[in-house]
Amino acid sequence: MLKENLVYDRPEGFTDTPTHYCPGCTHGVAHRLVAEVLEEMGVIDRTIGVAPVGCSVFAYNYFDTDFVEAPHGRAPAMATGVKRVMPDRIVFTYQGDGDLASIGMGEIVHAAARGENITVIFINNANFGMTGGQMAPTTLPGMKTSSSVNGRDVETQGYPIRVSEMLSTLDGVGYCVRRSLHDPKNIRLAKKAIRMAFEVQARGLGFSVVELLSTCPTNWGMTPVNSLKFVEEHMMPAYPLGDFKVSDAIKQIKI
Repeated sequence: MLKENLVYDRPEGFTDTPTHYCPGCTHGVAHRLVAEVLEEMGVIDRTIGVAPVGCSVFAYNYFDTDFVEAPHGRAPAMATGVKRVMPDRIVFTYQGDGDLASIGMGEIVHAAARGENITVIFINNANFGMTGGQMAPTTLPGMKTSSSVNGRDVETQGYPIRVSEMLSTLDGVGYCVRRSLHDPKNIRLAKKAIRMAFEVQARGLGFSVVELLSTCPTNWGMTPVNSLKFVEEHMMPAYPLGDFKVSDAIKQIKI
């Protein structure tokens, strides 16, 4: 096929492996963006990913990079060890909201507070996806899940945690932003943010995290199309997109 006629090509950072993700899930989009960025930066051969427990537990099957598997919620702690032992590597965690914001809250907060020079890709789909769609720390008020069948009641179950806003208050964080994967424009913006996050690490400028609003059609009980609308109409008002912390040194980076 002539290059000018090429519509789609698999990034070098991907293996030739069909994914296990549900139809309409935007985990696959996030994976592709990460793979494209690593390829464009020329760092695939020196990248180490840390897979979590959750929907992306098999991420190591899809990225053509070295990978390690972390216990539930402990990916930032494992990434810390890997990066300190091999500081010349690009080290990233890829975590869902159940893994990162629930059982792993201590790990993410303290890795960020220490300013560990790692990159975190944080997928926020407002539920525990892999285990049956239970309520997560990010579940919206009134949102029905398998463990909040009448909708999240904030009086008894508390309010959602806005992770990016919280992490941005920590001195060790250099780059903290939120993007979305619900349409082409925002996917392009998400890729730019992921590229910046990895550039921050490559230049030794501290902890970087990109939160991505993502869909979960299966557990939300929606079609893929309606789940994209749900992100725009319900998740974005609760989790506004934007840059929550960009240090002065990072503002000078041109990509």
